[in-house]
Amino acid sequence: MPPKLTYTHDELVAALRNRNQTAFTYLYDNYSRALLHVIDAIVKSEAEAEDVLQNVFVKVWNSFDLYDASKGRLYTWMLNIARNMAIDSTRSKHEKIKSKIQNTDDVVYESGALSVTDTTHEAIGLNSLLKYLKTDQQELIHLAYYYGYTQEELSLKLNIPLGTVKTKIRQALLQLREMAKNELKSAGEH
Repeated sequence: MPPKLTYTHDELVAALRNRNQTAFTYLYDNYSRALLHVIDAIVKSEAEAEDVLQNVFVKVWNSFDLYDASKGRLYTWMLNIARNMAIDSTRSKHEKIKSKIQNTDDVVYESGALSVTDTTHEAIGLNSLLKYLKTDQQELIHLAYYYGYTQEELSLKLNIPLGTVKTKIRQALLQLREMAKNELKSAGEH
């Protein structure tokens, strides 16, 4: 059995710049598992994570000339590519879902099956209830429900731990539910 080939960081970068496929195999073998873990945490689907990982390594190979060692380590550069591609994949998936939902909404409302005339958030009083939430909760609900950010995207965008985002959104939704119940109750009394 031949001895395992290893590279220092600088040797690996130099070999990759020279389009050395053995070095690229070494790169994949030594970094793919860590990158897959990061991608999977964002996309939440093993199959999708594997697809994104493959695309990450294709991008690394095709755009290696863009790597600037003076700006950071190779792994950090690859990690940023992986995160960005995972987020793009998630956004793309959410856009497809939103599009399907929108298409369904259009059919339902155009068919006259429902007699709903105004389906905006304001028509159901959401904006009037949001002002009673804490400022950070208002921001999270606004970004999540008006702009379609996922909890993972909010965590990255606002630099807040994912657990904190989930907790704050859950608390906000519980408060909104309680306020909506009270609004309906008081409307029924009039």
